[in-house]
Amino acid sequence: MVVGETTIDADVVVIGGGPGGYVAAIRAARLGRKVTLIEREALGGVCLNVGCIPSKALIAVAHDVRRLREGAAFGLAARELSLDFPRLMAWKADVVRTLTGGVERLLRGNGVEIVRGEAFFRGPREIRVIEAGGEAINYRFRAAIVATGSRPIELPGFPFGGLAGRILSSTEALSLPALPERLVVIGGGYIGVELGQAYARIGSRVTIVEGAERILPAFEADLVRPVKRRLQADGVTVLEGARALGAEAGPDGVHVRVETAEGERTLTADYVLVTVGRRPNTDDLGLDAAGVRVDGRGFVAVDRRMATSADGIFAIGDVVPGPALAHKASAEGKVAAEAIAGVAGAEADFRAVPTVVYSDPEVATVGMTAAEAEAAGHRVKGGTFPLAASGRALTLGEKEGFIRLVGDAETGALLGAQAVGPGASEVIAELALAVEMGAQVEDLALTVHAHPTLSEAVMEAAEVFLGKPVHVLRG
Repeated sequence: MVVGETTIDADVVVIGGGPGGYVAAIRAARLGRKVTLIEREALGGVCLNVGCIPSKALIAVAHDVRRLREGAAFGLAARELSLDFPRLMAWKADVVRTLTGGVERLLRGNGVEIVRGEAFFRGPREIRVIEAGGEAINYRFRAAIVATGSRPIELPGFPFGGLAGRILSSTEALSLPALPERLVVIGGGYIGVELGQAYARIGSRVTIVEGAERILPAFEADLVRPVKRRLQADGVTVLEGARALGAEAGPDGVHVRVETAEGERTLTADYVLVTVGRRPNTDDLGLDAAGVRVDGRGFVAVDRRMATSADGIFAIGDVVPGPALAHKASAEGKVAAEAIAGVAGAEADFRAVPTVVYSDPEVATVGMTAAEAEAAGHRVKGGTFPLAASGRALTLGEKEGFIRLVGDAETGALLGAQAVGPGASEVIAELALAVEMGAQVEDLALTVHAHPTLSEAVMEAAEVFLGKPVHVLRG
């Protein structure tokens, strides 16, 4: 119920304080615009609060647990290894508070007004915000940026919060009160693999159910194979080409019916984590009243300036087509802010957006795969360097994986790259820079890399591409 109403003339209004929204707000403010940021929940959005950051904190601890348990090969023996799960959750929450507090300080330090409330469009140039106390504020804006993010998709038969809170989305899975003894993960994409592996390492018995023929179906098969082997070594049961049919409560936990190639089976778990994708948060924003065109899946159509079909309204992040990545949202936020401020050449060019899976081993890609390059008309040539030949990888006890370059055989231009192995999430940055700047593969070979490093494998892969490898035999 609205208890009062105020109308304010505003300059730039940003709806959503996640990695896209808060970055857009700061960039617009630094470009001289007066910015109002509206957030209904916590600053930092899904990424900082219940996504990227807390999950990576959990993954980091899980990786340390694995290293300690497998330390005998290095002469390292941990006689007693225990995990204080509530303390782990408290530490993770502290990391989140530190970062979200930093976001608020940055926003206020740049003069951004922060408004807490629920926002929706009333027309082409007006947004209404309902604050917690019921007060309504109408903002007549010059420009607006929609950055409302996304939410997990519910699977039929597995409603979030169902069975007395035993059906989880990724949000609840990152704030459990106790470590589950048994966990079924429905969906073997990057979220399911990351969280499933992390929980397996800290003590849960995990089963991943994936409907496609293999886990991580968006990635090339040879990148996924090392991940699947490691999951199985971690004790994770991986069911591929399987379909979750339904769940019901039993005296010993949740019973999940799964259809596999061998027939139907029942899995028993303490919790069921559903990670089958995310849906854009655009269905309750009144976008039709603003004249913003939305497709059948709820995504907002934008041009290279991140402008929508409605004059003065822009959209970024998970609400627009493309991968739902925090760093992509941030980059789009900068483009939108600069376009609003009239910066010349403010356009998005996302040929070199890296994608990372924080599994063990990590998987990272950027630019084109060989198949995509061929489809685009290139005569493709590759260069692959195995990490089994990397001195640094061996000193880490992590010899599985490789770095692969995809180039044009005629021009030598780097078109894309893929990596699987330790440090792939960091190594991919150099490769993204090379793709972004239109580098030649030869440029990577001529760049002297520090030894011993994991990034050195980039140079080695480039030398393989050029036909003059040093640390692997010629094929």
